[in-house]
Amino acid sequence: MRGKLWVRLAPFLSKRYVSSSSSPSCSAIQPWLFVGLGNPGEKYQSTRHNVGFDMIDAFADSQNISLTKNHFKALFGEGMVDGVPVLLAKPQTYINLSGESAGALAAYYKLPLHRVVVAYDDTDLPCGVLRLQPKGGYGRHNGLKSVIYHFRKNREFGRLRIGIGRPPGQMDPKAFVLQKFNKTGRERIDSAIKEGADILKMVVSKGLTEAARVANVDQKYKHLVSHDQQLL
Repeated sequence: MRGKLWVRLAPFLSKRYVSSSSSPSCSAIQPWLFVGLGNPGEKYQSTRHNVGFDMIDAFADSQNISLTKNHFKALFGEGMVDGVPVLLAKPQTYINLSGESAGALAAYYKLPLHRVVVAYDDTDLPCGVLRLQPKGGYGRHNGLKSVIYHFRKNREFGRLRIGIGRPPGQMDPKAFVLQKFNKTGRERIDSAIKEGADILKMVVSKGLTEAARVANVDQKYKHLVSHDQQLL
């Protein structure tokens, strides 16, 4: 698989990805790697913890990219978006081990981490609200913690946070993220997923910093719900 993928992407990768040459004349467009976090299997489909998978699926559908390959423990796809090579991955390791896949992919393609964006569920944002950031920590998200660990503890990679709201009352957060949304919550998430696919396209065309500036302004007052309000 490596040979076929490499041959197809080689014309778009900078020279330093395919040889040891450091000639300044060998510049080319670097690819983006978009990784969505989630759990594999029908049991976890449409749960709060799998919105990262949903985001990658939506972006893949919008760009006619097929996610049918198995590559470094992930469902993997590749394509061109506005003339830029894009790699998509949905780690199949279970969410808390996502870094095993994401780290291997970034290392294999020798990608600088500022060309990586990880999409994941975030209980610190209201349901359906998005945030695009160029770096940060992992909060309480063990999947993101795994990614950071396998990026050699480097936190300077992009992340698309997908708000799912906080669990109500004394509900166990672990149980909460494995539940499905109710009708209203699902509608908000579906709308956010469509917006997120557009944001990822903007990342490709305008870069992470500019895309974050534009997208985060648009998302700032979305829904106007408090973190304590939850949709069940």
